[in-house]
Amino acid sequence: MKDWRGKMGWVLRFYNSTIGMKVVMAVSGAALFAFVILHTVGNLQVFLGEEVFNHYAEMIQGNPELLWSVRLGVLTAIVAHVISSVRLVFLANAARPQAYKVKKTVATTYAARTMRFSGPIVFAYLFLHILHLTTGNLHPDFKKGDAYHNFVTAFAADQWYIAVGYAVCQILLGLHLFHGAYSMFRTLGLSGPRQLEFARWVAHGITAFIVLGNVILPLSVVLGLVK
Repeated sequence: MKDWRGKMGWVLRFYNSTIGMKVVMAVSGAALFAFVILHTVGNLQVFLGEEVFNHYAEMIQGNPELLWSVRLGVLTAIVAHVISSVRLVFLANAARPQAYKVKKTVATTYAARTMRFSGPIVFAYLFLHILHLTTGNLHPDFKKGDAYHNFVTAFAADQWYIAVGYAVCQILLGLHLFHGAYSMFRTLGLSGPRQLEFARWVAHGITAFIVLGNVILPLSVVLGLVK
């Protein structure tokens, strides 16, 4: 019993430390990053036609064990990521109760400076996206079991503003993912100039794929490329 309590105490002390919270953010961020990549690849199958896309959707919906395992895993990662992020912000503010008179931002990126507001916006987008294309609560022509129909009618040309809204959210998501990925590499041990340069290029490449892929999807319907 004492050994178990000792181990739990060590875990709690590590998590409550700044390094521990950064590690939790990095690991949960990596899990969410992997999910977003797979989600993007899956959605790009809409360009292969109605039959292929609906088969992909049915394969996922027809495997409830896998579906709910992924959903619970993503939810756990989001909760861990958000809690760690909020706690790190409070710790940073507590360590610097008085703001800098002259704030230098030369060494930081635009993505880094937008992390605090892009995160909540991305979270709100995720919630609305689920209500729009997963449950259909915000989709006036939602048909259960017909993912292709739901996708095409969601971004019809007369609803171009929805596609534009999605595109804007994807750009904010990209800023969040880029800085998150770069910070994750640093937290997990990359520190040399060459390693950091490699991390930056990897973060740029993966983020560009995710953003371009998810921006093209709704715009392809508005432009008539997917009918």
